[in-house]
Amino acid sequence: MLEGKVALVTGASRGIGRQIALTLAGYGATVIVNYNGSKEKAEAVVAEITSAGGTAEAVQCSVADFDACGKMITDMLAKYGHIDILVNNAGITKDNLVMKMTEADFDAVIDTNLKGCFNTIKHMYKPFLKQRAGRIINMASVSGVLGNAGQANYSASKAGVIGLTKSMARELASRNITVNAVAPGFIDTDMTQAMTDAAKEAVLGQIPLKRVGKPEDIAETVAFLASEKASYITGQIISVDGGMAI
Repeated sequence: MLEGKVALVTGASRGIGRQIALTLAGYGATVIVNYNGSKEKAEAVVAEITSAGGTAEAVQCSVADFDACGKMITDMLAKYGHIDILVNNAGITKDNLVMKMTEADFDAVIDTNLKGCFNTIKHMYKPFLKQRAGRIINMASVSGVLGNAGQANYSASKAGVIGLTKSMARELASRNITVNAVAPGFIDTDMTQAMTDAAKEAVLGQIPLKRVGKPEDIAETVAFLASEKASYITGQIISVDGGMAI
């Protein structure tokens, strides 16, 4: 489905990003596994892909660093000749009530989750225009759709991703470049596993399907949006949340 394509997946060393990298590689894409601090985990993802017969490499870069994003993308374009799929998955949380939230924690989340998307899109903008083709999939969140107490910074960043996605879809549509977002709900990852049982039960009560999602649920949606099967879909926010945002 994605043979001959090159995909850059940010924040791909663990959790949802890891599964996205594995899934895209499974469909035939060459995957650039971006990471910030988890080198061993990123290399483990690459090893898993290559052992299954796929092609991948790990590349370190903080997406919050505009110039570093530019260098990563320039280097990868020089090596592979093209990047066809950009998945902006990298994200962090620094949860707290606004009363207790520091300016630094607010800025850090915005810089990574929202400006990080701008940074990679900015540097891929001209290459995509030149190719007259491309797929951009941004990772939003149910928190960006509904809001969430104690996550003002995270919710604001993900709501921003939704606005950015729609604006970029309008800017790039004439060149056959689609831009969509996936908004995960409660997904079984290291982050959610660290929650208390009481907190998990409270969240489950908000999910009509009464179960948590799997990283594969998100990854398969991303793969679909990256494929030719989704060529007439752009500017959309696909909620994969068991019905939380109904």
